[in-house]
Formats: sequence, structure tokens, C-alpha cells
Amino acid sequence: MDWTTISTWWSRTATLQILGILLLGQLVSFLLALMSITSSLIAQFGVDAPLTQSLFTYGSLALVYGSILLYRHQKPLVSWYWYLLLGFADAQGCYLVIKAYQYTSVTSVTLLDCWTVPWAILLTWIFLGTRYSLWQLCGGTLCVLGLSLVLFSDTWDGGGGGGGGGSKPILGDVLVIVGTVFFAVSNVVEEFCVKKKDRVEAVTMLGVYGFLVTAIEVSVLELKTLKSIKWSGDIVLAFAGYGVSSFIYCSLAPFVLKFGGSAMFNLSLLTSDMWAVLFRVFIYHQKVDWLYFVSFLVVGIGLIIYSTTEKKLVPASATTEDENLNTEYQILNGESESTTLDQSDSLAS
Repeated sequence: MDWTTISTWWSRTATLQILGILLLGQLVSFLLALMSITSSLIAQFGVDAPLTQSLFTYGSLALVYGSILLYRHQKPLVSWYWYLLLGFADAQGCYLVIKAYQYTSVTSVTLLDCWTVPWAILLTWIFLGTRYSLWQLCGGTLCVLGLSLVLFSDTWDGGGGGGGGGSKPILGDVLVIVGTVFFAVSNVVEEFCVKKKDRVEAVTMLGVYGFLVTAIEVSVLELKTLKSIKWSGDIVLAFAGYGVSSFIYCSLAPFVLKFGGSAMFNLSLLTSDMWAVLFRVFIYHQKVDWLYFVSFLVVGIGLIIYSTTEKKLVPASATTEDENLNTEYQILNGESESTTLDQSDSLAS
């Protein structure tokens, strides 16, 4: 059974498609929680090198998926400068949000990180022509409200789950908000590439350009930090844990973007803080407030409302990678002018 047959069957099975998107979104959210845990471990070891963390991720993506792309002998489907924008935006988003932990509380970062959702909705509305129903907006709002219960619980119990202060909270909050703008830009560009072009090429170029941008910034901002690090087995394992979890995260994220869209992707990531509860319970043996479970339920209901009230799911068969393999080089701007952007082929998120 080839990919085209699987995609056709998948697109005709609406219920399974919705369930699959929800489950895949939660798997990606769980991986994001793993990334947060390993990042906090690295910080606890006294290492402040967010760019270096991302460098390993981008390098592995470029190596693995680049090998597949070279094996295909495939011509590029999107102009290089759009992939440069993708890599630059993703790298800056990662750097700014991770850096914000040095200045403000985890609770503030988690709350302000929700701004990625409205930014993604706005950008897809303007640039991809996505139109959202009132029920979808209600579902997205319900997801954000559900996460607010987690933050309320953290504040109520004195920040056990991530309160704490911060040396420069205003600066940290600004870094997070700016970082969410970069994340939204990255998500929207990647959504276009994986839906209309080719997933493997998009992930490859994310790795290539993300690595180039990050390597330049590391050479300017983090060389002194790297020289001062006293490497140990624990630090290496923490870096390895972040690298593996982030590689799988970046490999699976395009599927959620392709079948669910940027807004659905970011709404799914709101549960990452709740997945972190599992680590608090089973690893650190901490008690969890009952609001966490209510919050998870509320966010889950919001995701179901959003996904089941979507106007039209994008047919997977219309954008299969096999069809893209023989496609000549195309300029991204041309897509907006072509007749493919009618209502039946709009990038509905």
C-alpha cells in the first residue's frame, strides 16, 4: 500500500482523521514537555547555552532528512529565501523563549507563550486565506482558559509548578511575546510548505538554515559560555535528552501542521504543561492539585470542539509528497496568484 492510497483512505475517514490529529498533537505536546524538562535540567547544572541546544537539533535534522532528500535527487519546490525565513524565525523563537527563563518565572513564560495561538490565527487568516468559524474560535478560547487553570493552581500553591520570581520579569515577558511572534511565523511558513509542497524538504531546510543561523549566533553570543562549561556525564545526558526529544518533535510536528494547521498545532501544545505533571508525580514525587485534571479536561474539550467544527479538512491526497517529487521549481509568491487557492483548496486550519 503506497502513500497515495493511505492518504486517500485517511482523508475519507473523517472521524479517524480527527482522532489521529488529536492523538498526534498530544504526542508532540508530550515531547515538548520532555524538551522543557531537559532544558530545566541543563539550567540547573549551571549551563546557559540555549543556542547550542538548538544547534544539535538543527544539525541532526539536516543530516537525517537531508540524506533522504539527496537520495531522491529532488529539485527544490520552494525558493531558498522562504526556507531562510523559516529557519531564522524558528531559531529566534527558540532562543528568545529559552532565554526568558533567565529573567522571569516559568508561570509567566507558560502564560505568555499562549500568544502563539492568536498570532498563528492572524497570520494564517492574512497570508493563507484561512477562515475560522465561530465554534473554532470558541474552542481555541476554551483551550487557553483551560491552561489558565494550571497557572492559577501554580500561583495558588506558591509556585510549586513553576512560579518563582525573576531578576528582570518585564524583560523576560517581552522576550517571550517576541518569541511567540517568531514561532507563529515559523509555523505558518512550515504549514504552507508541508501542505502544498513536500514535508521532507521542509524539515530538511528547517534543519539546514536553522543550523546556519544558529551557528553564526553561537559564534557571537555563546563561545565564552561554552569554554567555561565543565562538562560532565549528567550535562551530556541532558543535552542528549533534549536533542533526541527535539528531533522527534520536529519530525512529527509537520504532520500536525499538514492535517490540522498552525492554530490546531499550537492549541495542542497548550497541554505540554499538563504533561509535565507526569514528571512531577512519578519522578519528583510531588503532589498535584486537582485543578490540573480539570484543566486537562477543559483543554481536551476545546480541542475536540475546534477540530470537529472545522469547515473543511485539507485533503491529504491533494498534497501528497509523491506528487511533489516530479514537480518543477516553484516560487512561493505564485501560489497566492494561482487558481489553486480557491475555496476547495484553501489551507483551512
